[in-house]
Amino acid sequence: MAKHDPDLSPLFHALADPTRRSMLTRLAAGPAPVTELASPTGLALPTVMRHLSVLEVAGLIATSKDGRVRTCAIVPEALAPMQSWLDEQRLIWESRLDRLDDYVKTIMKERER
Repeated sequence: MAKHDPDLSPLFHALADPTRRSMLTRLAAGPAPVTELASPTGLALPTVMRHLSVLEVAGLIATSKDGRVRTCAIVPEALAPMQSWLDEQRLIWESRLDRLDDYVKTIMKERER
């Protein structure tokens, strides 16, 4: 049975939404205030705050407050568990595809005889 890391679920959930992915893309360029992250979405501020909360719970962003301004910053190392899991999956599937390729080549050689 496959190993399931419960810490991956919040990461995949957070990245499942295009609005949150676009916020992370913006934050990859540097920290930004919530109003700047909200601007291109066209969403109400409470909705944006819920999106940011999902990202924060997943550990993908950190927020700080200076007066009335809440600033968000990306936490890139939070993606490490997901990257490890994806690397494992890639190895499994590459191995399966290699075996399938070998099988197909064997079948083709047998048919040529």
